[in-house]
Amino acid sequence: MSEDRRGQAEAFDAIGQHYDDAFPHKEGQLAAGRHLATALPAGSRVLDVGCGTGLPTARQLTESGHSVLGTDISTGMLDLAGKNVPAAEFRQLDIADLRAEGPGGVGRFDGIACFFALLMLPRAEIPEALRLLHGLLRPGGLMELSMVEADLDDAAIPFLGHTIRVSGYLADELRQVVRDAGFEITGEDTYAYAPASTDAPPEHQVFLHCRRG
Repeated sequence: MSEDRRGQAEAFDAIGQHYDDAFPHKEGQLAAGRHLATALPAGSRVLDVGCGTGLPTARQLTESGHSVLGTDISTGMLDLAGKNVPAAEFRQLDIADLRAEGPGGVGRFDGIACFFALLMLPRAEIPEALRLLHGLLRPGGLMELSMVEADLDDAAIPFLGHTIRVSGYLADELRQVVRDAGFEITGEDTYAYAPASTDAPPEHQVFLHCRRG
């Protein structure tokens, strides 16, 4: 893990449960999780990238009968996820280190949930991360992807008492980056989101329903 990403992990270790307190509703994420859970065949294998505390997505997916592997860079978040969703498997993995095969390989998946995980990467790394996720999906596999719409590249922002670095795209550019990685976009939803904490700014969230082409 790079030094910058280690700093991100340490910030989220410290934030821990406060994250769910600051973002208590997650209507868009809940809707996208339901969409993935119901669109996949019964008993599908699903990767939850940047799973955080496991809530709500890993829990939604396991309660729908799917097999879930959640990955995150924060050990603190993973500890919470293991308690919140004991039916899922969780591993500390950077998104850049995800591989289907070889040492530490995670195999392939019928579906992927990637909610706000790409925010943590510099823009230069996002296309390769999307290609990695594309390669982890079986042919015809589904991905639910969310980003905060913002014209940012590796910008330092205050977040729940810590400083994290985030990137984003305006919606048209995000769609193009996703398509360039080999995905078909089959639908889209947007939400205006006001966190419960004044330590986190209001957001415009974009959720893309994607299929491996």
